[in-house]
Amino acid sequence: QVQLVESGGGLVQAGGSLRLSCTTSGIAFSTTTMGWYRQAPGKQRESVTSITSGGSTNSAASVKGRFTISRDNAKNTVFLQMNSLKPEDTAVYYCNAKSRLGAPVKYNYWGQGTQVTVSS
Repeated sequence: QVQLVESGGGLVQAGGSLRLSCTTSGIAFSTTTMGWYRQAPGKQRESVTSITSGGSTNSAASVKGRFTISRDNAKNTVFLQMNSLKPEDTAVYYCNAKSRLGAPVKYNYWGQGTQVTVSS
């Protein structure tokens, strides 16, 4: 059974930091592309950042220089370090696990989401 369990969300003041974690089970984590998405009230879910099995990262322009994604393959966990948070970062943040390009078996899994609220 595949599970993606996020933690680390909460309420923080503008300019503050939070670190999200997503621990997975049931997938070949080391070969999986991991990502973080977010969805603010009344808006569509959007990609925040991602990291491939090889460690290559890709981030939305709105978070570059503030958010950092990393992974620990030994712990099957991906992290999102969020610094210099802004009120517009307020959203539910979702962890995503996607099969790598060319994988023989395709998959795309989501966590349950964790709320991040940034007060002004």
